[in-house]
Amino acid sequence: MTRRRVFAAVLALLAVSVVTGCASNDSLAQQYRDGNEKGYIAGDFQVVQILESDRGEPVAFEGLTETGERVTSDDYRGGVLVVNFWYAACGPCIVEAPLLEEVWQRYQDQGVAFLGVNTYDQPATALSFARDNNVTYPSVIDVNDGKVKLAFAQVTPIQATPTTLVLDRDGRVAARVIGQLASASILATLVADTLAEENP
Repeated sequence: MTRRRVFAAVLALLAVSVVTGCASNDSLAQQYRDGNEKGYIAGDFQVVQILESDRGEPVAFEGLTETGERVTSDDYRGGVLVVNFWYAACGPCIVEAPLLEEVWQRYQDQGVAFLGVNTYDQPATALSFARDNNVTYPSVIDVNDGKVKLAFAQVTPIQATPTTLVLDRDGRVAARVIGQLASASILATLVADTLAEENP
């Protein structure tokens, strides 16, 4: 059994007990599907890894973080980027915050960056959330124009909050987790797999 098949089997077991995301997902009615993208779906929880040959165009985005710093997609080219869509009142976002931070701490010295995209809150609320939940990576404040979420939605489904994406070194979506992250190990595996790909 290959590593990916073992990973898929583990995800299938984990997904049964996952708390669903903040948004309903009628479009997630499909079950484990054939084709270029394979993922186990249970309720609002979905994990998909995308083959390098099947990835879309690089995502181009720019925005301001909760501290007023301007960030763009160009800042992250050449490294792996994890993007998490969230907002402060989202219960699953609170639950998964320490899991995201755990993976960030593990991989930040290996060419991996983390960026939150806050879709509902103003900077003060986002900063308070970060302090309360010990989140140390930045978040773009996207509530005013929604441009960052739109940029990603043009190349990959973002049906629920939270949603977590892993981008490869070219800025293409390599994996996505829709719904609450079940464990740090799931995201760590997705990050490790993307890191292991050959440099462009």
